[in-house]
Amino acid sequence: MFKSRPSHLFLILNSKTILVVNIKIKIVSLGKVPKKILEKVREELKIAFRMVGDITHTDRLPKSTYNQFRNQYRSHEVLNFLEKNYEGRILGITNEDLYTESLNFVFGQAKMRGRVALISISRLDPAFFRQPEDEDLFEGRAVKEAIHEVGHMTFGLGHCRNRECVMSFSNTIGDVDIKTKYLCDMCKMQIGL
Repeated sequence: MFKSRPSHLFLILNSKTILVVNIKIKIVSLGKVPKKILEKVREELKIAFRMVGDITHTDRLPKSTYNQFRNQYRSHEVLNFLEKNYEGRILGITNEDLYTESLNFVFGQAKMRGRVALISISRLDPAFFRQPEDEDLFEGRAVKEAIHEVGHMTFGLGHCRNRECVMSFSNTIGDVDIKTKYLCDMCKMQIGL
């Protein structure tokens, strides 16, 4: 039996849901995000979740989301901006530093089982930590965080205890570097991959 949902098509077999066709996502560059990172994220989302992505650009984050005392942007307000101004499933990528009220910073945030997610590449750049430029490391970190947030948004996956799983929580850049860009077997099983 086939069951369709907006931008999904699922094949239901023996109470298991198996993804059959591509899921559409729009990748929104919020500010100056390197084209190579946007392209790499789009490519890796297709591999990880069979997602087909379009890339669009906006000049910058809304001023209303900026906290001048912290010199950071409020991630939940940026998510609300994306939800209000874009249709469909959205992944925002910004080069600005983000935070949420309970944390000093976030690499990203998503509305669980929603349609908007967001990552910041600010602290993923080795230059942030005064380390030598490393394009592969930078792109790899961005890919991991994008897959992580899309996993929350699209599939409702929670944080995984397996530190190598892409769905593990990253409190530090070291945590990002330890994990891979792949879902562990338990997380794959949860979403039928």
